[in-house]
Amino acid sequence: MATPQELTPTMTRFPSASRRAMLLSALGAALTTTACGASDEDAPASDPGTPNPDTGAETGAFPVTITTKFGTVTVEEAPRRVVALGWGDAETALALGVQPVGASDWLAFGGDGVGPWAAGRYTTPPQIIGTLEPSYEAIAALRPDLILDVKSSGDQDRHDTLAAIAPTVGVPVDGDSYLTSRRQQVTMIAQALGRPEEGRRLDAAVDEAFAAAAAAHPHWRGRTASAAARTSRGWGAYVEASERVQFLQRLGFVQNPQIAALPVSGSGFTVDLSPERLAVLDADVVVTFPISVPVDDITDDPVWQALPAVTDARAVILDAEVSSAYSLSSVLSLQYALDALVPLLEKALPR
Repeated sequence: MATPQELTPTMTRFPSASRRAMLLSALGAALTTTACGASDEDAPASDPGTPNPDTGAETGAFPVTITTKFGTVTVEEAPRRVVALGWGDAETALALGVQPVGASDWLAFGGDGVGPWAAGRYTTPPQIIGTLEPSYEAIAALRPDLILDVKSSGDQDRHDTLAAIAPTVGVPVDGDSYLTSRRQQVTMIAQALGRPEEGRRLDAAVDEAFAAAAAAHPHWRGRTASAAARTSRGWGAYVEASERVQFLQRLGFVQNPQIAALPVSGSGFTVDLSPERLAVLDADVVVTFPISVPVDDITDDPVWQALPAVTDARAVILDAEVSSAYSLSSVLSLQYALDALVPLLEKALPR
């Protein structure tokens, strides 16, 4: 549960120093070739083209300087060819009215690489780029003038390789291990795209939606909640650093203190739960979902079945679509998750 795909840290691989040097050399040659040999009008038919000729940038938005873990990044003018690689970066750009020419599909949606909450926002499909191990050659071939890697691992080699291709907005200072918040993500991307006011509007709309849901359910305030997932490696619970817990807190719930007291795993936002410790999940409400395993791995678990929250019907199991929206925590997915999850919580904890 260490990455958005819930992979262990040892499975996150980046180029070695020698491999990175070879990549930088090859990318330099590729960039020279594309710069000298092809204009947008000469691009091959398979190229996504330039879907953002009218940038929609706000007056006086550029140049803009953005602070990241890797230092400051200056975007001199409105970008026209954006590659979005971070977890939720592409749909954040889409929410701001910009269609990336390349994007990573972290949740394996297929197609345009976005969930149903962002369906129909592309007029030209992006080229889908890998997640943990993106093809830097493919990224360079897209001739980006801006790369977004805002909600990402925070790996220095990854950032350096991307920055050799185009100006790259990486994670914020405290954003390692995909811990960039929704507000940081939309603020940084909106600045980079020259749409800061639109970013603030989108961010405020999410705040208002949560405030309205919390106000409609005052009986949730102060009730304990656990957020957990079952993977092929067993059970894990999310802690306060995770946006999955923050989602519930914004509705008035408080984190299950038994979970809060456990040592955090290497991910920084989960705790591992052995079968012997699964009972600590019990709370006024428990929200869980399977990751890459059948739902039966949850429902058939005898320890799960014995939890008071389960026997009292105060446990909510999310389906794949809702759990993706809930976990992604983007400005688009959060409203979708609220619309789906609030009725389930109402049924689990009625007035």
